[in-house]
Amino acid sequence: MTIEEIIKTNTSLTNAKRIMLNVLYAQNIISEKFNEVLKPYDLSSEQYNVLRILRGQKGVAANMFAIQERMIAKTSNTTRLVDKLLLKDLVTRNVCPDNRRKIEVAITAKGLEVLKKLDPQVILHEDSFAANLDATELETLNKLLEKYRNQ
Repeated sequence: MTIEEIIKTNTSLTNAKRIMLNVLYAQNIISEKFNEVLKPYDLSSEQYNVLRILRGQKGVAANMFAIQERMIAKTSNTTRLVDKLLLKDLVTRNVCPDNRRKIEVAITAKGLEVLKKLDPQVILHEDSFAANLDATELETLNKLLEKYRNQ
């Protein structure tokens, strides 16, 4: 189905407009399906992103700036996200002993367990969107999307 059919327009769209609408529409579908995966765990995609970042630290705490820097959604309120994860016992937050203005965040065993349960479901989610494309098409799409967003 074309993007014109989806948005029910008869207006001729430029290729620039079509790609923008296609990317935005695809992002919405991917997000909706991903939120369904996360819902049983009472996590938002941004909270999940924080947990993944902290797991990648391999036991070393990260400060708020480092987390923010690695977030996919750069506009996310990292402090609020960490506070919500703290209430769920998925992370710990401590004042850095060397710099009291610096807050260090680490994933808990419970947080790691949640990610361990989510990992196969996330892989299925990712694979379901890749299923219509062969390996060459996936590589090409990745290169084109990287080129598209790196203006």
